[in-house]
Amino acid sequence: MSVEPDSTQAEGAQTGETESVQTGETESAQAGKGKDDKGKGSRKGSLRETLFLLVSGVVVALLLQAFVFQSFYIPSESMENTLLKDDRVVINKLHGQVERGDVVVFKGWGDGKDTIKRVIAIGGDTVKCCDAQDRITVNGVPLDEKIYIHPDDLPSGDEFEKVIPQGRLWVMGDHRSASYDSRGHEEQEGDGTIAEDDVIGRAVAIYWPFSRATLLTTPDTFARKFPGDD
Repeated sequence: MSVEPDSTQAEGAQTGETESVQTGETESAQAGKGKDDKGKGSRKGSLRETLFLLVSGVVVALLLQAFVFQSFYIPSESMENTLLKDDRVVINKLHGQVERGDVVVFKGWGDGKDTIKRVIAIGGDTVKCCDAQDRITVNGVPLDEKIYIHPDDLPSGDEFEKVIPQGRLWVMGDHRSASYDSRGHEEQEGDGTIAEDDVIGRAVAIYWPFSRATLLTTPDTFARKFPGDD
């Protein structure tokens, strides 16, 4: 009779020890599993964050290209020596009001091809070539163009005098003898001028080749008030 209780206690002790050991192994496994889960969760979180940043960067770049900045290459010699053939330029689409001296990309005469020229006169101006010193004048004020026109060129080989309609622009290439610009389109709408609404953006910098990288600024000859300006 006494054996049975001892046996029960022994079994109970044995059972308790076994349960204790099993319980200990379970807690250790759960702790390890918790650490693994945290590690996996951390890696997944980092991956999601990286993907989010990449996607955000691409979206921002596309939005900037669509609405703010755009890249163009120069296909001809018509803007030498300011812009050389195969130069790459950045234009600002949020350029605001077009001003004299700006280098702009616009939808060209007739065919609508992207074209780049310098704005010489704006709506309301009278532009004329040439005065006694062979200078183009805007509202009677002569332009000093030596800093940007091709060194082998005169300001223009053709004489002209135009009153620019409001909302339109008179544009010319810096390599005057190699540029087909407002002077060559006088038979078209606007008497050779282009519409301000056709301007895509203002060229702000050359970025390639890297050796020619520079900002494009307004020449000093345009940085003043002309007769008729408010």
